[in-house]
Amino acid sequence: MAHRPPDPADPAAGAVPGTALADHLRAQATEFLRALRLHREGGAGAEPVDAVRALRRSARRISGSLHTFRPLLDPAWSESVRPELSWLSGTLALEQAYAARLERLLLALHRLSGTPVLPAQAPGPAPSGATEPGKLAVGAAKAGALLERQLTLARTRAHSTALRALGGSRFHALADTVALLASEVPLAPGAAGADLRPLAGAAEERLSAAVAALPLVTAGHPYNAEALVHGLSPDPAPHPQDAPWHQVRLLLRLHRYAREVLHADLMDVRLTAAGQALDRHRDAAEAATAAAEAARTPRIAPATAYALGVLHADQRHEVEAARFAFQQSWQKQTVGTP
Repeated sequence: MAHRPPDPADPAAGAVPGTALADHLRAQATEFLRALRLHREGGAGAEPVDAVRALRRSARRISGSLHTFRPLLDPAWSESVRPELSWLSGTLALEQAYAARLERLLLALHRLSGTPVLPAQAPGPAPSGATEPGKLAVGAAKAGALLERQLTLARTRAHSTALRALGGSRFHALADTVALLASEVPLAPGAAGADLRPLAGAAEERLSAAVAALPLVTAGHPYNAEALVHGLSPDPAPHPQDAPWHQVRLLLRLHRYAREVLHADLMDVRLTAAGQALDRHRDAAEAATAAAEAARTPRIAPATAYALGVLHADQRHEVEAARFAFQQSWQKQTVGTP
């Protein structure tokens, strides 16, 4: 049953009761089951990739709500379900991530070299600012072919893993749990009348603290020389500056999901823009890593390694540009907050 809007005469006016959380979880569980049915039926007007995306979307939102509002839920149930939802979401995300990464890298190679390194089926005219054929153009085609082999193989493996996961007993057990959630939410005693705002506020505070710890002064310029120097080193370890930004991205997502529970019909455009900047940051960082890994392939031609090095540097510049965009978006968010 949907919760009633607060009475302004009530001293607790503005409070959002725990029943709103139950409503939200039931709605997301229903969306999960609908997406699962579409996937099993092979369409009914939806492409399989759309059904998988809808599964991931609902799984993320259920998991996020279980994390933020866990004191209001049965602890044993919540702690057993949340890891399973995270496992499913992560498993289903890999195939699309590899496909998007390959497309991003090939487009960047095309832009940087002015050579047709894109797959034949991918449209896209050469950019007007394309460089003249030179040292980069010599290795770009082979670099693109190498990336396509490596990432297509990874995508194929991810697809097989996802199919096995969706057909396995672990997923079936999770689907049964979500089906029960669609009809009954295991709230903790007294949770139905509890106010959701303090827990949602705690999620926002964790996000604000994480953002405050970011090197925003360094990222206040489109290009971060310190980050670029590290990015060009032969060290295969992840970039040390990336992890805090990835953490902020996850915390921002949890904050957005908590707002959805409290204000189902309210969308904050500023948060959306900040989230998109952090998505671009993640995509560029992972693409740079893929280019660096390809450059470490044994016995590749020097021209190919050079093209991959330029591509890696280009993606690290994209990382810095995304950080700059996030900073601008977050400043607007802070200023616009009442």
